[in-house]
Amino acid sequence: MSAPTERPAESSALTTLNARSREIFRNIVDSYLSSGEPVGSRHLSRMLPMSLSPASVRNVMQDLEELGLIYAPHASAGRMPTQQGLRLFVDALLEFGDLGREERARIDNQVRAAAEGGGFEGALAETTTLLSELTRGAGVVLTSKTDARLKHVEFVRLDAARALAIMVSEDGSIENRVVATPPGMPASALVEASNFLNARIRGRTLAEVTAEIEAARREARQELDEIAARLVEAGLVSWSGAGGSGDQLIVRGQANLLGDVHAADDLERIRTLFADLETKTDVIELLHRAETGEGVKIFIGSENKLFSLSGSSMIAAPLRDSDHRIAGVLGVIGPTRLNYGRIVPMVEYAAQVLGELKRPR
Repeated sequence: MSAPTERPAESSALTTLNARSREIFRNIVDSYLSSGEPVGSRHLSRMLPMSLSPASVRNVMQDLEELGLIYAPHASAGRMPTQQGLRLFVDALLEFGDLGREERARIDNQVRAAAEGGGFEGALAETTTLLSELTRGAGVVLTSKTDARLKHVEFVRLDAARALAIMVSEDGSIENRVVATPPGMPASALVEASNFLNARIRGRTLAEVTAEIEAARREARQELDEIAARLVEAGLVSWSGAGGSGDQLIVRGQANLLGDVHAADDLERIRTLFADLETKTDVIELLHRAETGEGVKIFIGSENKLFSLSGSSMIAAPLRDSDHRIAGVLGVIGPTRLNYGRIVPMVEYAAQVLGELKRPR
């Protein structure tokens, strides 16, 4: 299988390494990705395919440290890769595996079964949950919102200038938006606007109702007084995403991120990431960056502000529909010692399966 990531040209740091230094560096990173712990020169000398004394290994490790590729977390500890070292390894030395037959079958079967039972939205939720289970990280997916079939709409006054617009879908989901109300709007206009929409909205999408109201604007203004009509329009604009991102973010398996903590400071960094996931904004911004290009993208640690404190990484692949248009982004968030070689093809394949599903328009 060809590497699914776009690899940059080898950095100057890599070109300065001879075969022995590369092998030692690779083993340091492999050991870290496997255990999360630093590795010492004596242990390395036993792991290497070549015969080198611990003293010779230490000399090479010193060179690697001076290049900024590894560091000692404690004075007497072994060495671990720096973020720069991880990036070099991922971009130039990482060998991507291929998915086994069982993993491919599991992704295929569960995602397609979820699509049959719950449509494209069900497939998205199932895929994020499945990736979380397979990788022991947090599965994330970002897509543009699809129009759900609506059941009920209601406007509730908050104060003299604002109302809460409540939209209930047939699938049971509820969306609330605060909308500005025109000055001097009587309380009866809220009821009138709710009744007007509920007479037209049941079983239809917001886009369908919006199109009908646009086409029947003149009739609507005859049926409602001008203030209530303005309220209806304000609510529809808010829901349709004209004032927001129109993005849908699904996150599954956040608790898996706690499985890799080794100390109290690790736990605090994970709590920081949880807070960022709750705000969603930074995740959405990062996932949008992953939409460009063809390959899977890997974000490590402080390369993105979302992970600057949590010390986490994200592997993300663009979701494309049958017309090869961007439909969203699928990814996995986890510690920097993610098994990149295994997870990259897994995310890529899951995105491919989702892209083959017929998405509602």
